[in-house]
Amino acid sequence: MTVTIKLPPGIEAGLLAQARAQGLVVSCYIGGLVRGQVMARENGTPPSASNLSPEEWIDAFKAWAHSHDADNLPILSDEAMSRESMYDC
Repeated sequence: MTVTIKLPPGIEAGLLAQARAQGLVVSCYIGGLVRGQVMARENGTPPSASNLSPEEWIDAFKAWAHSHDADNLPILSDEAMSRESMYDC
């Protein structure tokens, strides 16, 4: 799906800066933000975990990671996990 969002210049600049800081193109960065919001709501967890203690955050992260155990996903090769294979650059 393609969605067009009109953002104020300050918000756009902030998104671009945050994406660059993580080494991502802005579309990938925004996609990650949206996925996180959708997954949090589907799992019944609050969209922001900033109010959790470090121990609670770790427990929540481990629970999230283990929620994918039944997905039977293949183990990726070192080549598939290389930076070069992830980006078109």
